[in-house]
Amino acid sequence: MKIKENKSFFLMQFGDTPQLRVIDFLIDNHFFDYPMTEIARESNVSYNSLKVFFDYFVKSGIVCKTRKIGKSDYYKFNLNNSFVKNLIKLDWSLTKRNVLSEVEEQAVCA
Repeated sequence: MKIKENKSFFLMQFGDTPQLRVIDFLIDNHFFDYPMTEIARESNVSYNSLKVFFDYFVKSGIVCKTRKIGKSDYYKFNLNNSFVKNLIKLDWSLTKRNVLSEVEEQAVCA
């Protein structure tokens, strides 16, 4: 597994668990669909860990199946789900708040 050098503001705020890493990856890439193996790899979560909770994500409507290519099912963030929409808004809000505070700090130091 690759080690992510910089944690997102989302993970810094809410913690670094396998479920949150997957959600963070899906927030950042919500326009695209991925097979479970790639979601696990890009989220830095083991495939076996992902299998433990991924069915719950599908059943709760956080993630939806988009297509099947060969033996692989592809999934993406369910942008029709109000919870998912709010997560994306929250991520943008955290990013804006943290980026603006860094810009303000640099302006004070200059």
